[in-house]
Amino acid sequence: MLDYAQARRLMVDCQLRTFDVTDIALLDAFDAVPRERFLPEDRQAFAYIDQSQAVGSEDGETRYMPAPMVLARLIQALALKPGNRVLEVAAGLGYGAAILRRLGVEVVALESLPGLAAAARARLGAGVTVEAGPLEKGAAGHGPYDAILVNGQVEQRPQALLAQLADGGRLACVQGQGRPAKATLWVRSGDAFGSRPLFDATLPPLRAFAVEAGFAF
Repeated sequence: MLDYAQARRLMVDCQLRTFDVTDIALLDAFDAVPRERFLPEDRQAFAYIDQSQAVGSEDGETRYMPAPMVLARLIQALALKPGNRVLEVAAGLGYGAAILRRLGVEVVALESLPGLAAAARARLGAGVTVEAGPLEKGAAGHGPYDAILVNGQVEQRPQALLAQLADGGRLACVQGQGRPAKATLWVRSGDAFGSRPLFDATLPPLRAFAVEAGFAF
């Protein structure tokens, strides 16, 4: 039988620490949260490999849990502080939200697939607010947010999400079309938004942020 605790420690030591994840509280959170509990039973044996994992499908769309090192680097870039209000977009079964909650932030987890949203709510309990709704619209009723994490690849600027950031707020996502895309950090300053690339990365694309055929930047 797979020793999940040992696999989790190896993930932290061999995937995260070697990929410039240096935040001690974040490393501790990844070591403490059982990743396998946020996967379907038939996928739990693959919880700690360095790949995104499918967590469920509805209405022809599949949601994925990001690969550990990409998720960790995105969260680290947000420079979170205890008490921050954070929106997680495309929450899946709630793994990212559980990591964020472990960091002492207030988490709103948004998932557009109703069955997954209900399953995430059951796994996460009362410590996280789970909302079911369109990803591209965010969850303005709980904002503004100090930080927003997008669990998937976006092909276009997530404008409605950026508008829900507080002044000085940050949004981390993987942005681009195809491979490789770029992990990107957006920062709000008043009514202006700046962005900078962080590292090459690829995640499964989110349909809600796809570029329509014939769209030109």
